[in-house]
Amino acid sequence: MHQSSSSSSLGPGGLDLSQVFFKSIEDTAPDSPIKRHTKISVIGAGNVGMAIAQTILTQDLADELVLVDVNADKLRGEMLDLQHAAAFLPRTKIVADVDYNVTLGSDLCIVTAGARQIPGETRLNLLHRNVALFQLMIPPLAKYSPDTILLIVSNPVDILTYVAWKLSGFPSNRIIGSGTNLDSSRFRFLIADHLDVNAQDVQAYIVGEHGDSSVALWSSISVGGVPVLSFLKKQQIAYEKETLENIHKEVVNSAYEVISLKGYTSWAIGYSVASLAWTLLRDQRRIHPVSVLARGFYGIECGDVFLSLPTQLGRGGVIGVTNVHMNEEETERLQSSAKTISELVSQLDL
Repeated sequence: MHQSSSSSSLGPGGLDLSQVFFKSIEDTAPDSPIKRHTKISVIGAGNVGMAIAQTILTQDLADELVLVDVNADKLRGEMLDLQHAAAFLPRTKIVADVDYNVTLGSDLCIVTAGARQIPGETRLNLLHRNVALFQLMIPPLAKYSPDTILLIVSNPVDILTYVAWKLSGFPSNRIIGSGTNLDSSRFRFLIADHLDVNAQDVQAYIVGEHGDSSVALWSSISVGGVPVLSFLKKQQIAYEKETLENIHKEVVNSAYEVISLKGYTSWAIGYSVASLAWTLLRDQRRIHPVSVLARGFYGIECGDVFLSLPTQLGRGGVIGVTNVHMNEEETERLQSSAKTISELVSQLDL
């Protein structure tokens, strides 16, 4: 069912009308051999995958966008729906197929597909089902795009990023999980809302597991370049630690609230992942809290675990992990979060 965004072969016998419709000017040179064609593949055409695809299109991040899913009818419907918006979007070739060979030569592969939790199902059993899916998805992606960057969005994202690393055989700098990039955005929003400032002026990170054991780095939060907690202390302004903890709990529970209200999350994760794609493919070298191989950072010595740390990203993937300030309590919580992930990873059979 491989379909592309357009075809110029409309004439009799498949004549390429573009050669008739346009007349070349004189003394032209061939296209530059170094002209770059950016190709992004999104695996999974569910709510999250399509929100990511739509955001990628509106932000003009790719010359070619590929959609892959096991549901051929839904896949074709989503492809056609996006193609029909061509007059309102930057020019992008949109392709969809159930076969992974369509992802050939992708610069970035974004994996959103995953099994949904069955009522009463244990987290470990859900994890095993998702590992089985990844065993079907990751090897062909690595085969057809051996130089790609793998960006994992499927949950539990930290563990599945580790699984993708093992199954792909890629170097760790080209395996990234969306991690707490969105959690940190929610965190910045809530702080900005409390202080009545723009969220873009708030520097704040959630690190560790994308889940209940995540860690809010209160000690390094700044607004407009002003460290918040040290400023309050210097001005002898009292604050309650419980208030800070409640903001963090609100971050952790915010996704559950959205799901309870509309049934799923989509738009925020779409923008979050598109921001990562923009940083990676445009070599912006911005710092994002994403899930990376964390062994050796901040005293994490519990084996090969992926969890979120403030990380500089560029065209080659992970450039490095920033040396952000953490107090003793935050460091201990991060190490505990790493152990939580490590215990689940140890139960996998890869």
